[in-house]
Amino acid sequence: MTLLAAEGLTKRFGGVLAAKDVTFALNAGEMLAIIGPNGAGKSTTFNMVGGQLKPDGGRVTLAGQEVTGMPPREVCRLGVGRTFQVAQTFLSFTVLGNVQMALIAHHGQTRKLLADAAAMHRDAALALLDRVGMAAQADRPVGELAYGDVKRVELAIALAAAPRLLLMDEPTAGMAPAERAALMALVAGIARSEGIGVLFTEHDMDAVFAHADRILVLVRGEIIARGTPEEVRADPEVQRVYLGHSGTRAAARARRAAHG
Repeated sequence: MTLLAAEGLTKRFGGVLAAKDVTFALNAGEMLAIIGPNGAGKSTTFNMVGGQLKPDGGRVTLAGQEVTGMPPREVCRLGVGRTFQVAQTFLSFTVLGNVQMALIAHHGQTRKLLADAAAMHRDAALALLDRVGMAAQADRPVGELAYGDVKRVELAIALAAAPRLLLMDEPTAGMAPAERAALMALVAGIARSEGIGVLFTEHDMDAVFAHADRILVLVRGEIIARGTPEEVRADPEVQRVYLGHSGTRAAARARRAAHG
């Protein structure tokens, strides 16, 4: 089932064409990666989908409903969660408190915060933390955590809104290689078991080739290739302008990991 559809997305910044006729679809339970060199238009495309940027042309639909140009808050209310390159958390709050705050906001209960917020949605927050492997650290301040664990907390926060679509902007940025692999494996497992579509941008080709179902390659605002990881890896134009030998090595590592 098509969950997200982008049709002809185009965006200019002055005389610079940052995105030109970008068209793609994402199914429920699918992981779709957008890759490309710096300045390729990845963030522009990503932000047009999430509502941070209004396209100059084209349209975005979510489960058949047009969301083109809607502000991010309205897009979120329709079932879209998001994580960021730099994790968005309250560092002085506990791990549990961060997720409780997300649940309180999702249920529109922010006016009740003068009451005992520490008791609100506690069980639901603990269940989300268990899903991301952070329940044992529920009572620790987020500011004390390793960065890889902070990213897991951010994922739990995004899941608190019960999203059907998850937008992840450079989810492994700033993480060690082992942390990157563990986080993306976790995201992929949740997405496929719960039917959540995941659109993500990423520079780590190991993460892309190991976990994406399909890949879009952008160069200078245009899609130059699309397909499965193997199809993209084998594309001569992608090899020439972006992947080179690093893409071949990343794909080989992904195949070895998949076969134990």
